[in-house]
Amino acid sequence: MLAIITDSTCDIREEELKSLNVKRVPLYVNFDGEVFKDWIEISPKELISRVASGDEIPGTSQPTPIDFSSAYKEAISEGASQILVMTISSLLSGTFQSANLATDGIELPITVFDSKAASLGLGAMVKKAAQMRDAGKSIEEVVAVLEKIKDSNQLIFTVENLNYLQKNGRIGGASALLGGLLNIKPLLGVVAGKVDSLGRARGEKKAFKEIVKRIKQYRDKHEGKMLISFLHIQKEEAADKLRQAVIESGIDFVDQGSYEIGTVIACHVGPGVYGAYMNIDED
Repeated sequence: MLAIITDSTCDIREEELKSLNVKRVPLYVNFDGEVFKDWIEISPKELISRVASGDEIPGTSQPTPIDFSSAYKEAISEGASQILVMTISSLLSGTFQSANLATDGIELPITVFDSKAASLGLGAMVKKAAQMRDAGKSIEEVVAVLEKIKDSNQLIFTVENLNYLQKNGRIGGASALLGGLLNIKPLLGVVAGKVDSLGRARGEKKAFKEIVKRIKQYRDKHEGKMLISFLHIQKEEAADKLRQAVIESGIDFVDQGSYEIGTVIACHVGPGVYGAYMNIDED
């Protein structure tokens, strides 16, 4: 039996992970000496509320190798004959390294896959891997498809401001200043495993239009069934509005639903985030 393990940045809800038969290893949120497990002990709403009340923007930390080792041993006790581990991009977190270190001493084939993605980018790969496993596909076949998704998927989102990204060193100070001026809405994505700028728009309306435009460009560029998941942090109405705009544009897609981004990633991007994740399902 192939066991699938991922980390909490996949942002798949707990009940859905259970239905997929996928285990989750949490990352940590560090609030001035207090440590919380992502999604288990702290929510994005609690994070945003604490910062708004005056707390410093918290830091984050990866799971330890012991955390992953415990998950591996649990999977083995449940009958796993091999394990596929899927993590957030190694360029965004040391989680991939911890997962690899934990394989030492485990007498079972373990494949650790670097998604080069985050949030729903990782989540989409997890869901596809579970679907293929349940269809009887080999781990080699699963990884081959994951590599295709990794090379072709796209995430685009905008943030309320760039303070969180600046604080956590994900962008430079000049970009943070620009984001705070003239009602500029930065458009961001995960490119080659790192958060990168995709452009900018002036004001909310133009940001919506630009995101829809880029979704259409993605649709035109790729053949196959396009899946879209909509994402947000404490801004569900914006995700719903974006979905409606995509529908009204006539773009052909399969709606994968709306998801809130988890606390670890919220530490880096802040509140008011919304956007879309796209990938192609060739099956």
